[in-house]
Amino acid sequence: MNKSVNSAPPGDNSNPDGPSAPLPTQGSTASNTNGQSERDNVEIQKELFDAKKSKLAKYKELILGESSTWFLIKYELITTFVSWPPGALGLLLRSKLYPLLLGRVGRNVTFGANVVLRHPRKIQICDNVVIDDNVVLDAKGESNNGITIGNGVFVGRNTILSCKNGDIIIDDNANLGFNCEIYSASRVRVGKNALMAAYVYLVGGTHRFDRIDIPILYQERSSQGIAVDDNTWVGAHAVIFDGVRIGKECIIGAGAVVNKDVPDWKIAAGSPARVFKDRRETEARQEVNA
Repeated sequence: MNKSVNSAPPGDNSNPDGPSAPLPTQGSTASNTNGQSERDNVEIQKELFDAKKSKLAKYKELILGESSTWFLIKYELITTFVSWPPGALGLLLRSKLYPLLLGRVGRNVTFGANVVLRHPRKIQICDNVVIDDNVVLDAKGESNNGITIGNGVFVGRNTILSCKNGDIIIDDNANLGFNCEIYSASRVRVGKNALMAAYVYLVGGTHRFDRIDIPILYQERSSQGIAVDDNTWVGAHAVIFDGVRIGKECIIGAGAVVNKDVPDWKIAAGSPARVFKDRRETEARQEVNA
């Protein structure tokens, strides 16, 4: 029997109007099968260190996701001269030139300084979005859709969205605090109006450890995906493991370690996280007291 552990490594959405694809409910949150995810993760790592490929070829695969020399030149020129300038001039330049690199960029999108873009053609951004300073948008993968960011989203400073042949969907009006990390080897979705405080970590993949003849580092990975549903608040430093669905209107306490599903409207906290209250009951008591 295969075993896995939730630990950090190192949804289909092509809708031009925003990331509104329905989520799975209870059960699997992944759009890829475990076997596909395992195979793709291992192949990506092997190709990265392939001695038969030139450094330029590996750079194109890792950073651009394509072999076009013209796109490489455009990427290098724009990121070299436009990614770092501070102030209003830098914001203006990035708003005009970054759309030339990305798959889609809507109206009124703000890019802070030193934003990192990997596999940029797989990054879709809708209207009225803020990508703060030092954010990493890494849509890396061979068969994935990449990163989709909906309308009105704020992505805080130093946050990392990292795909490893998976998809990340940030739905409309979600707010990601500073220094968050979302890793996806299949499908991770943050729902509409969701609020994630600083240093939240969504771990959308696990390491297998059933073999004892080779290090865990070199064993296959698997991923079921993560869903954080609409209107949910995740407290600072919370960790959400692969395969978890957090329902609508939930609150997850600061520092919680969530390794199982949390139903709609529940408040959960602790390590491991446990449900201890239903928000609707609190509201009902307040109405009675009034």
